[in-house]
Amino acid sequence: MKRIMKKLGSVCLPAICGVFLLAGTGFCYDINDKFSAGGIIAGVWQYQSIGDAPERFESDGRGLVLFEPEVSFTPTDADEVFMKFGFGAGNGLDGGGQSPFMIPPWGGNVEGDYKDINGRNRDYLLTAWYKHTFSFSEDHTLGLTGGIIDATDYMDENAFANDEYTQFMNAALVNGPHSFLPSFDIGGAVEWDLGAFSVRGAAMALGSNGEEGDFEEPYNFYGVQFGYSVDFGLGEGNYRVILDGTSNDFSNVAANQKERLSAVTFSFDQQLGEIVGLWLRFGFQDDEAAINYKDIYTGGVNISGNLWGREQDNIGIGYGHLRGGNLDVDHSDVFEVYGRFALNDIFAITGDVQYMKDSMNFGDSPDGWIFGLRATAEF
Repeated sequence: MKRIMKKLGSVCLPAICGVFLLAGTGFCYDINDKFSAGGIIAGVWQYQSIGDAPERFESDGRGLVLFEPEVSFTPTDADEVFMKFGFGAGNGLDGGGQSPFMIPPWGGNVEGDYKDINGRNRDYLLTAWYKHTFSFSEDHTLGLTGGIIDATDYMDENAFANDEYTQFMNAALVNGPHSFLPSFDIGGAVEWDLGAFSVRGAAMALGSNGEEGDFEEPYNFYGVQFGYSVDFGLGEGNYRVILDGTSNDFSNVAANQKERLSAVTFSFDQQLGEIVGLWLRFGFQDDEAAINYKDIYTGGVNISGNLWGREQDNIGIGYGHLRGGNLDVDHSDVFEVYGRFALNDIFAITGDVQYMKDSMNFGDSPDGWIFGLRATAEF
């Protein structure tokens, strides 16, 4: 434990100071009534203490710093042009074969994600889109978006488990690992809201399926989310069903035929008074293509800082059980608890502890603890 705390002080604290210094230069929320700018700066450091892993892996720590600025132009109340960029230093435990686990302990972007995005030979530009919103009444709107989009902006939402910068850090608790929602490529999206009901849809053309060599090729993605919001008196609840699939461009286990991916996901969150919130996400994936996980079951509790008189603080506790698909892993288990302390409306610091175990069909079955710190500045 002393070694871990020493690592935290020597590696993570300078990154946290860097976040605050960068943010201290200041950003303008609203340049004028049509232009606005914002973004996030994040410093993350994680230390893994692992066992029963292949010899090439060791207990060690890695960090990263990310900067994702964004600009918005709204020429009218119904129109918006939006651009988001990404810059990073370091890949943390996700890069260079540092982690033995199937699921990354950091569910966000890393330095390598900002270069040659989706095999398009495009660097740093994450999203760039135009949106027009039709307003039929106060509670009935239809938004149409086209450009370079991110499917996770429209689907698999969750009030307590959907943001790696303010909530859980492990990828299994940010989005469903089985649902293959792509980011940062050409596509279109639809957002329809009618009272308590909502529909979100996206279609995208991706430059790479993530496979290597001759197996790499472009593919198409499409997905739709149906949502319903309700207030039972204790607080708001959101209940969603997500259906998504791809074209036949993913290799099967034998690597002799291309198949499609398809999945269904259920994502629920419910506030229970001013203190406690519950969330649940589970889903299933077809196994015609080669997949790591067939189905996933995750859930947890959010405890608001209202409990100790600090509304912006919170504690999150989450657990996930992921059943293996048709490759090497039999099942994986993820447990995470974090405490987020908001210094003000911009700055926040999070302490995070994770336990992970991959039970493999053969060979080593790594397990271990991951201790992390995260500092963010949001504008």
